[in-house]
Amino acid sequence: MLENLQYAENFSLSESLLQKILVDARPLGHNQKAKNLNLGFGFVYYSLVRAIRPKHILVIGSGYGFSVVCLALGLKDNGTGKLTFVDPSYSVLKDGPLKTVGGRGQWSNESEVNNHFKQFGVDNIVKHYKLRNDQFFSSYKAYKLPKIDIAFIDGEHTYEGIKYDFVNTLRFSHKNTYIFLHDTNLYIREIVRHCGVKQWLELLKTQQGIFETVDFPFDSGVAVVRVLKDKNDEIFDSL
Repeated sequence: MLENLQYAENFSLSESLLQKILVDARPLGHNQKAKNLNLGFGFVYYSLVRAIRPKHILVIGSGYGFSVVCLALGLKDNGTGKLTFVDPSYSVLKDGPLKTVGGRGQWSNESEVNNHFKQFGVDNIVKHYKLRNDQFFSSYKAYKLPKIDIAFIDGEHTYEGIKYDFVNTLRFSHKNTYIFLHDTNLYIREIVRHCGVKQWLELLKTQQGIFETVDFPFDSGVAVVRVLKDKNDEIFDSL
């Protein structure tokens, strides 16, 4: 009986919290279905964290924090780990569609950002950096952040943008780091060169022995890339 009570206290995904996530974290293209409280890929994010028990997660970009919340709840229920969230708070309306895919300018006010994550019980787990990716990565060591165990890349979606985020994530990763790539199934945007995630994923598939990839081509799509070796960023210098 005591074991059951301890388990219940360490499992956050109640019906009320699932409803709150779907309403207030507003998933965009994660194959979710609010009608039956289905988080879609959100369950994958949460489950991977529970399964491999990471100490440090990096999230680059999020419209309303759906991926951040799902990943952070996994850390919370594991009882350990921190999440670093990087987003300069660009908005489609303010900064234009070429600068962001799905950005809503949600992350401008530090107090509001903290309160947003507090409603999900993960404000003490998530640390937000209101920075561009280049500003963040150039200061990674100065922030004294640990190696990355899981990353979720959902930032600047052009081919060069996804390449930059992936390669720089690799610089601070290690063997058996898992990297999510969101928006692998934006077919029209890939054609008009507004998104290069699928193209980048196809290149990663050619690097056998260095990466393993699994793509879930549903809704906007998401892929999981497993890093098989240490120190792989140099392989992209000539690409």
